[in-house]
Amino acid sequence: MSIAAGATTGSVDGAQVGRPLGLVILGSTGSIGRSTLDVVQRHPERFRVVALTAHHDDGRLLAQCRAVRPAVAVLVEGAAAARLAVALKAEGLPTEVLSGAAALATVAAHPEATAVMAAIVGAAGLLPTLAAARAGKRVLLANKEALVMSGGLLMQTVATHGAVLLPIDSEHNAIFQCLPQDLPGGPAAGRAVPGVRRLVLTASGGPFLRRDAASLHSVTPEEACAHPKWSMGRKISVDSATLMNKGLELIEAQWLFGLSTANIDIVVHPESIVHSLVEYVDGSLLAQLGAPDMRTPIAQALAWPARIESGAPRLDLLTVAQLNFEAPDVVRFPALRLARAAAAAGGTAAAVLNAANEVAVAAFLAGELNFPGITAVIEEVMSLLPVTPADTLEQVLGADAVARQAAGRFVERHRVAVAGAARGAIAC
Repeated sequence: MSIAAGATTGSVDGAQVGRPLGLVILGSTGSIGRSTLDVVQRHPERFRVVALTAHHDDGRLLAQCRAVRPAVAVLVEGAAAARLAVALKAEGLPTEVLSGAAALATVAAHPEATAVMAAIVGAAGLLPTLAAARAGKRVLLANKEALVMSGGLLMQTVATHGAVLLPIDSEHNAIFQCLPQDLPGGPAAGRAVPGVRRLVLTASGGPFLRRDAASLHSVTPEEACAHPKWSMGRKISVDSATLMNKGLELIEAQWLFGLSTANIDIVVHPESIVHSLVEYVDGSLLAQLGAPDMRTPIAQALAWPARIESGAPRLDLLTVAQLNFEAPDVVRFPALRLARAAAAAGGTAAAVLNAANEVAVAAFLAGELNFPGITAVIEEVMSLLPVTPADTLEQVLGADAVARQAAGRFVERHRVAVAGAARGAIAC
């Protein structure tokens, strides 16, 4: 399925003729969802928001419904959905309100939508992303965990049902832009592109790139979420601080672009201007550059293969003046080693890695685990659980559930140890 075939009544350059392209935004109250709405509202003639979804933030979702008047709004939390329904009715807005996790998959397959922005963070985004792919949608994938958990299953679903998968992560979108654009289904079709030798993912290094390793035990959630370049949600910000974000992107890239992780490198680039690179066998190294603003990849994917204004600031190379690159420190940031091990193991290993990471990050944000404890818990869970096949959704979800239970036990063990150490320090 080409992108032109997926448009409502569009021409091959992606311009809309007649009705605007129908869009569902899964996770509209998060940072990616808000940036998507910012781009969409700059082009009301091109896009029509069919549905918005959130977990519990009915106040922000109400404001978004006022602005774009979707046909449907979903809140997973029932009480929040009830409040939204009352507020919408009081204001005379016609948006239908649905509640519960199952409603996410329902709107992901909405018949009036051509494209679905999959921006729910974490494993919660897997089922609605699969639903969008089964419905043959243009899936704008910002939820990296869907591919990390079940890459083979998602890519097969995309192929079987004629969906189009366009990456939103700045790194994968950069690679996408550096590949030939005339491939059937687009460059991100899970097939290796002839002539490509290597992919290079860039990492900012996060807020602790230069911080003394011994002091990482005292890192606070606020420090970990204070990213030097990007504005992101708390979970993704912590992933960036541990570099697990880059580990998950490594796994995601192998599925998107059909290359072994042995042919995917990671370099630290503190300026966050070069978003990723593609090396070809003739020695050419193509890079995509831009200001660190997620509206750029969002606009690129929304309009592909055309280009539209995103609202992102223009990049002034004379102001940037200098670009630096260095190898990541895998001793300081063991998440990269764990992610490569999961990719090499295959099967359910990546689903286990992701589940343990989600539990450990949540515990860190809740003050129940110190910063190095995040990767310690992940490594313990990976060492404990066997790698099994991940050929079906049931197998993937089963591995996810078992890993979460194991991670919870290890978090409790580390929490007790941390509390004991703190009491000892006070006594001294």
